[in-house]
Amino acid sequence: MTAIFFLFCVCVIVIISGASAQTSCDNNNGNYTVNSTYYNNLNILLSSFSTHAEINYGFYNFSHGQGTDKAHAVGVCRGDRTQEECLKCLNDSRVTLTKECPNQKEAIVWDGECSLRYSNRSIIGLMENQPTVLLYLTLEVRGSVEQFNATLKSLMRNLTRTAASGDSRRKYATGSASAPDFQTIYGYTQCTPDLSSEDCTKCLDEAVSQIPDCCRGRAGGNVLKPSCRIRFDPYLFYGPTLKLDTDAPPPTTTPPPSRFTNNTSLHSQGILLLHSRLIPHPIPKILAS
Repeated sequence: MTAIFFLFCVCVIVIISGASAQTSCDNNNGNYTVNSTYYNNLNILLSSFSTHAEINYGFYNFSHGQGTDKAHAVGVCRGDRTQEECLKCLNDSRVTLTKECPNQKEAIVWDGECSLRYSNRSIIGLMENQPTVLLYLTLEVRGSVEQFNATLKSLMRNLTRTAASGDSRRKYATGSASAPDFQTIYGYTQCTPDLSSEDCTKCLDEAVSQIPDCCRGRAGGNVLKPSCRIRFDPYLFYGPTLKLDTDAPPPTTTPPPSRFTNNTSLHSQGILLLHSRLIPHPIPKILAS
């Protein structure tokens, strides 16, 4: 497992080959000690997701505790994951965070099928772009990179519109496009569904704009952010999107205090470029998102 820490530096290229999740531990927002009030609140919070059987759309956001020791957590799963698969991914992610971020009050882990984030501050409804993790596949594009990029950009724009139009249960889209030289691009976009349509679009637009930073000339890549994520790949990596219950109203959330984070500079926050060796289908888990 590879731990990725908040860094205030230029882009760093890290070569990895066996990790299945990317973890970012915030060392700037305070630490906690074992058996402290925050520690206990966080443990209760992260173990409570499975008790909410009424949630079957893959998005969990809860808080536990009081004052400065209050813990907040957000978990979101890919739109093709069943409730059982989603909860398993979130529980596995909880173990990962406990191991990789043993005392940080704020941390996030991106797994191939879900992401889990916690903090000692309210994070629901906030569009946050940092930290950013960039992953790319070593397989190179065949033929014209410019034509491939034009097709990819068009696909991601369409998927961004679809994801942003979702309700407060799910903002998620998948699709494919034909590129030159008989190449197929499979893509997906996802926001945490507590975002407004406008903020989801802003987050995904920035993620798409960062593809050249990590993945120019590559046939696959990921951009991972706290509030959204995108992926494109030459292999089909997602299943059919599960249907939402049209009779169930979307959950309501209480708007948080006004706070907007949109740090776009590569130098202002740690943005890591991760490089994975090409492995024949099925694709390496390091690129699963």
